[in-house]
Amino acid sequence: MKISNYWLNGLFGLTLFGLVACGGSSEQAAETEEAPAETASSEDGWVTMFTTDTKDGWTQLNGQANYEIKDGVVIGTTKAGEPNSFLSTDKMYSDFILEYEVMVDTALNSGVQIRSHQYEKDSTVMIPNREGELIERNQKEGRVHGYQIEIDPSPRAYSGGVYDEARRGWLQDLSENEAARNAFKRDDWNQFRVEAIGDTIRTFVNGVPAANLVDTMDASGFIALQVHSIRTDDTLQVMWRNIRIKEM
Repeated sequence: MKISNYWLNGLFGLTLFGLVACGGSSEQAAETEEAPAETASSEDGWVTMFTTDTKDGWTQLNGQANYEIKDGVVIGTTKAGEPNSFLSTDKMYSDFILEYEVMVDTALNSGVQIRSHQYEKDSTVMIPNREGELIERNQKEGRVHGYQIEIDPSPRAYSGGVYDEARRGWLQDLSENEAARNAFKRDDWNQFRVEAIGDTIRTFVNGVPAANLVDTMDASGFIALQVHSIRTDDTLQVMWRNIRIKEM
């Protein structure tokens, strides 16, 4: 099912979802174990990352996929022949908690970059292939690279895993985390929570713990919303809403 077929339904449910999520439970409130419910209070340090239907404070990098914002929902649409596209924050972030909801066409891979950067010059990196063998790959100046929180609606179901975009490949997939693989809902909205504090990155998908990675490669960088390249002429979409961040 294409997102465009139920776009209005997704928007209609936005207000209701926020009201329900604010209720929460004592189990969800424990940040060290499970993702807490939505609070949406600026007094608690949360900052909404899209306050208007403009891209102020964000810059598109690499590919030319289409990004538009309608009623607070960021809609990314693929464009045939374009490489991976990224809508990136102009601001750099270090330690933070990031929350967002996402819905994606089941034929499209996507992700959210955190603590990411661009190559300052043409570079050669070693990236593992599907067999785990390291292969040499050239990355052009300006190419976005860094930690990516995976959005994966495929049967592999690695949503919430941590992938090192255009650099080292998978840092922590979900091959040994069945509960997290089952947490993502295809053809529906999914809530993600990302805790990047010190050298630790923890992710949650719909309240279920997914990745728990310790890595010292990058301590800060930009956040970016990815529209993945595609090999067909299909028009596919990924949407984000309720994107908010609390710096620690």
